[in-house]
Amino acid sequence: MFVPLLIVAYLTGSFAGEYTQDKGVLVLGKDNFEDAINEYKYILVEFYAPWCGHCKALAPEYEKAAQTLNEEGSEIKLAKVDATVETSLAEKYEVRGYPTMKFFRDGKPSEYQAGRTAADMVNWLKKKTGPPAANLETIEAAKAMIEKDEVVVIGFFKDQDSEAAKAFKGAAAGIDDIPFGVTSNKDLYKEFEVDTENGVVLFKKFDEGRNTYEGEITSEGVSKFVAANKLPLIVEFTQESAQKIFGGEVKSHILLFLNKEKEPEEMIKDFRSAAAGFKGKVLFIYINIADEDNARILEFFGLKAEECPATRIIQLDEDMTKYKPQSKDLSAEGIKKFVQDFLDGNLKPHLMTEEIPEDWDKNPVKVLVGKNFDAVARNKDKDVLVEFYAPWCGHCKQLAPIWDQLGEKFKDRADIVVAKMDSTANEIEDVKISSFPTIKFFPKNSDQIVDYNGERTLEGLTKFLESGGKDGAGPADEEEEDEEEEEEETAGEGETHDEL
Repeated sequence: MFVPLLIVAYLTGSFAGEYTQDKGVLVLGKDNFEDAINEYKYILVEFYAPWCGHCKALAPEYEKAAQTLNEEGSEIKLAKVDATVETSLAEKYEVRGYPTMKFFRDGKPSEYQAGRTAADMVNWLKKKTGPPAANLETIEAAKAMIEKDEVVVIGFFKDQDSEAAKAFKGAAAGIDDIPFGVTSNKDLYKEFEVDTENGVVLFKKFDEGRNTYEGEITSEGVSKFVAANKLPLIVEFTQESAQKIFGGEVKSHILLFLNKEKEPEEMIKDFRSAAAGFKGKVLFIYINIADEDNARILEFFGLKAEECPATRIIQLDEDMTKYKPQSKDLSAEGIKKFVQDFLDGNLKPHLMTEEIPEDWDKNPVKVLVGKNFDAVARNKDKDVLVEFYAPWCGHCKQLAPIWDQLGEKFKDRADIVVAKMDSTANEIEDVKISSFPTIKFFPKNSDQIVDYNGERTLEGLTKFLESGGKDGAGPADEEEEDEEEEEEETAGEGETHDEL
């Protein structure tokens, strides 16, 4: 019986009842989780939900990464946990969305912070567990490294103990998603046409094919060089590219919204042509509006499909400021002018607004849009309480009947207004909304804006209004979206968050 049992254990990936494998990925639960993170020095764990679309998209890449590492004989392991079943593990490791990936080193967890492709995961894990730059001793080894990944950086140093070499390795240690190599072999200098004592070359499978670093080699300089050249001149926004887009050093982005199936190829060519002069300053991204997953991005910019193709610029600062072009010219010259006007500070932020509804004040709860906000909310003769909501937000839907009751309760008070504004379609320059619902109080005879942070009950809101905005005031609460929405959105936050 011993031999058949051993064969079964090998084929299923289970040995002594400890671990089952699914396409190279360890399947963990509460009974063997602690054993695994203590047995394996390095282990990446995905906490997933079977119904999560982002988890389903990640699965083949995650399995490919596991198989790659297994074939290389790596000591790094990949594992997964069904967080909808193993709720105690999900709670212990503070899983707030799906998928969430945690990297364990000697049993201690840290956040995974890279992309969602197999190559991204393998490169990140190797950087975390090995030298920042692999030593390349032969031409064959260098070519194999270049062939394997989309982007590779190689440092050429006659003396690897030099300050320049140390600076290069310092930069390599801080860039997790790209493999670095280093060599002193004169044959590699000749093969890759490096004619300086110290050199840095970035090899890539797109655009120019390679970029050569110029100037004094410093850690900061190499990092900026890689950031400016590691992405194509123009990038399509996808779940796979989101982490590289939003996690990059370039925080000014121009977005081209188009239907890839309908628009002529010349439009993409013009977009690429315009991008050439802004490398390292503005990231050029195009978004296929035919993809249903991108509908929320259109909404965020106040765009409708019938208004596309169109461009917008976003500055990823604390307020995520948006800019709209002054013309609809999508030629290369028109796009260049739009970007240059932005860089020169000649554009004002674009604030979305709907038209004022004819019946905006018909009901006890008044309807605000960008065009009537100041006239109503900043009326110095009235106390005004405003709910900033999103139509799709679960918490907003739960609050809606209570908000209507509140409006009814105060409808006869001439000095109090209860109002609401759809913040996905309307923006106010000095009122920044980062979560839904957000409730703010605009007291009469004042320019002050007070955050409501009390209970979202009729009683709590009533006390707040009757106290003149004192009972329940406080710093704004980072209320998350309803659970299912939050889980889906968090899926790459890396995502995207993520995602615009």
